[in-house]
Amino acid sequence: MKGFVNRIIENSFIDGPGNRMAIFMQGCNMACLYCHNPETQRMCTLCKKCLEVCSTGALSIEEGRIKYDRKRCIGCDKCLEVCLNFSSPKYFEIESDELVKLILKNEIFLDGITFSGGECTLQTDFIIDVVKKVKNNSSLTAFIDTNGLINDENLNKLISCVDGFMLDVKAVDDYIHRALTGVSNELVLKNLNILAKTDLLYEVRYVLVEGYNDSIEEIKKLAELLKELNDYTRLVLIPFRPLGVKTHFRNMPSFNRVKYDIIFEEVYKILKERLIKKD
Repeated sequence: MKGFVNRIIENSFIDGPGNRMAIFMQGCNMACLYCHNPETQRMCTLCKKCLEVCSTGALSIEEGRIKYDRKRCIGCDKCLEVCLNFSSPKYFEIESDELVKLILKNEIFLDGITFSGGECTLQTDFIIDVVKKVKNNSSLTAFIDTNGLINDENLNKLISCVDGFMLDVKAVDDYIHRALTGVSNELVLKNLNILAKTDLLYEVRYVLVEGYNDSIEEIKKLAELLKELNDYTRLVLIPFRPLGVKTHFRNMPSFNRVKYDIIFEEVYKILKERLIKKD
């Protein structure tokens, strides 16, 4: 079985508990205005703009698609800057067995693997194939970093074979969620409720965007919901930063630190140590 991968970080301490291999899958079913990995959203349409700005010959066309030569790349990322399709010429197709081999090669250094994106659950069958093979040959844990827009079939498949979920909630209010992502959050909140009643919802992540989803009342609603649903899921409050953003949000300043601290103090009263601060 094959999957489309944007990049692999072989050692990460921010993508779940412990040291993890983070596998960023290509493709997403949201269009977040503040996306920090916009090059993971779409598949390549062969517009060839990236070829025009690559000065080292790292990019070429082969068999009707862009071919990326890692050895020639100098990491200037001009190809990502000019892509109007929120894609990347660097993503690649990989066999599940090949990815499993890479994971097991690094097993001694790892606590587990985390699938992220983009929205990794769009490639659920590939993920499950990899996870089952990894678990048959190691004690590594498998986590899913998701936006929560998962259909029932895929959610049930993942619940049955992974060890944890990290869920990004963009907004509690549906109108605000639509403004930020282009889609409703009805399914996201439904899946939040389902996962929170298992022992798999490791954490919920919430990016504070000035003037959109940063009202204390809305964030308190989310905190109260988590408190009601279980006694273990963490809520991670993340201040917006424009790093990597390609929409008009790229000109938005980083989230005000004083305001962040005020929000954190108010929500801490609800969740206590379950609320996690991000610097």
